[in-house]
Amino acid sequence: MKPESSSSSTFLSSPLKNIVTGFLFVYVLLCSLPVSLANNLKNFIDISWGDGRGQMFNNNELLLLSLDRSSGSGFQSKNEYLFGKVQMQIKLVSGNSAGTVTTFFLSSKGDYHDEIDFEFLGNTSGNPYTLHTNVFSEGIGNREMQFYLWFDPTADFHNYTIFWNHQHIVFYVDEIPIREFKNFQDKGVPFPQYQAMRLYSSLWDADNWATRGGLEKTDWSQAPFKAYYQNFCEDGCFWYNGYSSCTPNSNSWLWGNFDNDYAKKGQMKWAQDNYMIYNYCQDSKRFPQGFPLECYLNTS
Repeated sequence: MKPESSSSSTFLSSPLKNIVTGFLFVYVLLCSLPVSLANNLKNFIDISWGDGRGQMFNNNELLLLSLDRSSGSGFQSKNEYLFGKVQMQIKLVSGNSAGTVTTFFLSSKGDYHDEIDFEFLGNTSGNPYTLHTNVFSEGIGNREMQFYLWFDPTADFHNYTIFWNHQHIVFYVDEIPIREFKNFQDKGVPFPQYQAMRLYSSLWDADNWATRGGLEKTDWSQAPFKAYYQNFCEDGCFWYNGYSSCTPNSNSWLWGNFDNDYAKKGQMKWAQDNYMIYNYCQDSKRFPQGFPLECYLNTS
């Protein structure tokens, strides 16, 4: 469900096989540092497609992606990560955005790629956006969970975060966890942990499926459609020429999860109880022979 420009091909080796023992040149920005350090988006992001429809303004502090009948647009991070935390403030397409999809996702390359998705599915005016999340491992996805948001994502900027370590993946909206995908690889569930991923974002037309399963088509009289981005932040194990910037004992966040953080668990339960509108682990029509294995292993 992405433009072809967002993926191609190759496997990368395990993060534990090639640990840097000498120096490693990477541009590291910790998300715990003041956000103002990340304001110059040109230091961290390349506009990758769109023939001028993606632009930076305000001394490169604000990024615009636009979509018209001819093309959408997109950007990607300069860095790749093998575990990490990426976050950005996004203001989505306003008005009648039916048929449009705004994405913010991590992805490796190739047919057997890994991917962690935020996708914002446009709507007709007055109806809520659908926040679509998915996790791919070794080229296999089909792990969709969808939410409505508890605010208007077009009225102001809101923060969206992907947190990924060897124990789990967590999706956050304004620092509230909405979904966790745990690592059950030891029980036979593939988990993204061997391929470096880059951050991508795009605004594109998908009116064959995006809004009410394709019933609502893109109204091109509303074009150009525009989404805005600011305050990008990245932290993690940066991948450079086949090497990870992390060692097994570095970065305490790399080895932690929130299993014992009852406040965060409570927030996630609140989000899912009140705003989740689809969970693949509850779709018996789609999986009449039984749900995927991870659905039975205490994953969210």
